[in-house]
Amino acid sequence: MYAVLVNSPLGAEMVTVLPRVETMVVVFYFGLFAMSFDFISGYTGYLSFGHTAFYGTGAYFVVLAANGKVPLLGPNTPFVYLLVVGGVLAVVLALLIGAVSFRLSGVYFAMITLGFAQVLYVFVREWGYLANNPRDGPAVLERTDPFSIGVPGVDSLNLAIGQLAGDAVDGFLGVLSFTQAEVSYYMIGLVVLLCYFAMQRIIHSPFGRVLVAIRENEERAEAIGYNTFWYKLGAFAVSAFFAAIAGGLLAGFQRSVSPENTFYFLVTGDALLAAIIGGFGTLAGPLFGWLFDESVTEFLSKAGEGGGLLPYLRDNLGEATMSTELFNGLTVNEAIDTFLNGHAELYVGAIFVLFVLFVPSGLLGTVRDRLGGPVGEQLAKRLRGDDE
Repeated sequence: MYAVLVNSPLGAEMVTVLPRVETMVVVFYFGLFAMSFDFISGYTGYLSFGHTAFYGTGAYFVVLAANGKVPLLGPNTPFVYLLVVGGVLAVVLALLIGAVSFRLSGVYFAMITLGFAQVLYVFVREWGYLANNPRDGPAVLERTDPFSIGVPGVDSLNLAIGQLAGDAVDGFLGVLSFTQAEVSYYMIGLVVLLCYFAMQRIIHSPFGRVLVAIRENEERAEAIGYNTFWYKLGAFAVSAFFAAIAGGLLAGFQRSVSPENTFYFLVTGDALLAAIIGGFGTLAGPLFGWLFDESVTEFLSKAGEGGGLLPYLRDNLGEATMSTELFNGLTVNEAIDTFLNGHAELYVGAIFVLFVLFVPSGLLGTVRDRLGGPVGEQLAKRLRGDDE
């Protein structure tokens, strides 16, 4: 699809605006982490500022198992098994943390979960068993085979992912061909889609309805007989499982992890930003929020790799226009460098403030409010011609 858009009459514009395939892979697995954060924070109202504890658990477990440092699991254990087992370990950790944390509420809950995550962050930075230099994090060294997604034990139903060691597909169905990056895009996207459907089903179950009741009025939910502690703990465990899956996908794609991109508390801050931009309590919203963030960042990147504003303007405006003086010796090229390129974080921050002030429901939440309900349901009604 990306190649079709690039080769279209608007190909140059598409390259400029659309994020690269490699960027979309990151959007998928981090978007899953942001969705798992929204599962607990958006549907119960309890902000889990320490959610990186579970993201990091899944990521580190995959790398350690691939290096033969996990008992009973060899370096060539199927990647799908590692994802599931890592998720189960995160569930156990969530139950232990949640058993203490859910005795508190509000900002106190947020702070105690943050405290637990920071303890783990410091721990993994100092434990020499994890890597020769634990501050930099471990890389996959023992496992030579790439991580594959598919049906374990059936080679024809597995495709390898990874920046360098992934599979490429030639002549799929006699027509389509996919590069390594595109195979990773589709396979990781498939896992994320399945996880999304699973979380969506839980949200729309009676269990999920109770979570929404807790968010709206926990005292009333308790008054009608629900033990809200166990429901919150269950939601915490579910969100931890999918956060660990996201961390495992990160490790499988990059074949290395570090404390800074897994356990560090600012990683949760990115998930919070994605949830606010996309829409709290929408589940899919954080994925779109992170896509928006990454698209703006890449569009305004200083290098303009794979597209971006500066290469597009240089190619289409020409050297003469770019060197035109605007004011007091300031050229068009210098103005773009000064005010646009390399300042993506500044503009994303400004956009974040604007969303908080003027679009509090986020992108998907605002669309849902305009349509009068969940987007899928409202579109289905309109296609059926149902006016109710």
